Amino acid sequence: MLKNQYHVLGVMSGTSLDGIDLAEVFFTVDQGVWTYEFGHTQMLPYDEKREKAFLADLVSLSPAELDAADTRYSQFLGEQIKVFIQEHNIMGLDAVCSHGHTALHRPDLGVTRQIGNQKQLADIIGQRVVCDFRVQDVVLGGQGAPLVPIGDRLLFGDYDYCINLGGFANLSYEQNGRRIAYDLCPVNIILNALVEPLGLAYDEGGKIAQSGTVNDQLLKQLNSLDYYAQQPPKSLGLEWVRSEIHNKFKLKTLNPEDALATLVEHMAFQISKPLKAKSKVLFTGGGAHNDYLLQRIESYKSLKIKVPNKQLIEYKEALIFALLGVLKLRDEVNCLASVTGARKDHSSGLIFNANI
Repeated sequence: MLKNQYHVLGVMSGTSLDGIDLAEVFFTVDQGVWTYEFGHTQMLPYDEKREKAFLADLVSLSPAELDAADTRYSQFLGEQIKVFIQEHNIMGLDAVCSHGHTALHRPDLGVTRQIGNQKQLADIIGQRVVCDFRVQDVVLGGQGAPLVPIGDRLLFGDYDYCINLGGFANLSYEQNGRRIAYDLCPVNIILNALVEPLGLAYDEGGKIAQSGTVNDQLLKQLNSLDYYAQQPPKSLGLEWVRSEIHNKFKLKTLNPEDALATLVEHMAFQISKPLKAKSKVLFTGGGAHNDYLLQRIESYKSLKIKVPNKQLIEYKEALIFALLGVLKLRDEVNCLASVTGARKDHSSGLIFNANI
C-alpha cells in the first residue's frame, strides 16, 4: 500500500549558474490532492572561478571529458548535500530527489545529459536518490523538458498560468484537459552574463536595464528568431543561446544599460505574447525579483500577477523535483507527453539505493 506522507529533499542546479538549491519538503497526498510544506531551504552559491567556470564550459567537452566531469560533479554535489543534511540535522528522509546539472540538451538530436546523477551520489550521501529525470523522455521521442508542469498541475492548479523566470522563462497551463508547457525565451542566462563585466552577479530589480535605451533594430532581430515561430513542444538550452544570440549579436559591444534594456524588452514581449489578458499568473524563479521585467510584461498585457513569498520564488523548482522523485517512488506519471512531445506519459528517473 502506498504511503500518503513523504519527507524528501529536492535538489536543483539551473542554467543561470547561481548555485545549488536545496529544499526539504514534506508532502501529503489525500485522494489525489497534493499539499506540501517546506522545511529547511538553502542556496549554496557556486564559486566563480571553480564550479561556475567549470559548469559554463560543459558544452565544449568531449564525451570522455564529460564522463570525467560527471564523476567530479557527482562527488561535489554529494558532499554539498551531505553537509546540508548534517548541518540541519535532517532525519528520516524517504529520498533525495536531484535534477543534477544540464550539460547537453539537444533533443532534436536525441541527446540530453545531466551530470551529477551517478550511483556514487547515493553512496556519498548515505540516502536513497531519485535522479536523471530527462533521458527517458528523450528516448521516448520527447524534448526531455520542461518537467516542472506536472508539479504546476498538482500543486498550483489555481493559477491560469505558471511562469518560471530562471535561466530560461518557461510557461505552463491547462488547455482542454491537457497540460501545455514550453520554454518561452532566455532570461537570467543572458541578463546575468551582461552584468558580469560590471562586477555584479545580477541586475538587482532590473534597475540598470530601466536606465537604458532600447535598441529597436536589435529588438526586432531578437523577436524574429526562428524559435519563436515554432509550435510547442519545444525547449531551449545553452547551445541555442550561444549559437542564436551570442554568436549572432555582439551584445557586449553595446553599453550594458542599453543591452539590458533591449533584452528585457525582448523577454517581456515573448513572455506576454501567449498570455490572455486578465489571467491569474504565478511568477517564480530568480527573475521574479526583477521588478522592471515584471513591469514590462504587464505593459503588454493586463494581468493578475502573483509573486509569492521568497521561499517559493527561489525554491519552486527544487520543490517540484522533490515531487517528481516522490511520483517516481510511487511509480506514477511524472512526465507529461502533452508537454514534452513524448510518445506517452511516463514515470521517469532512476532510483539508486545507498551502499551503507
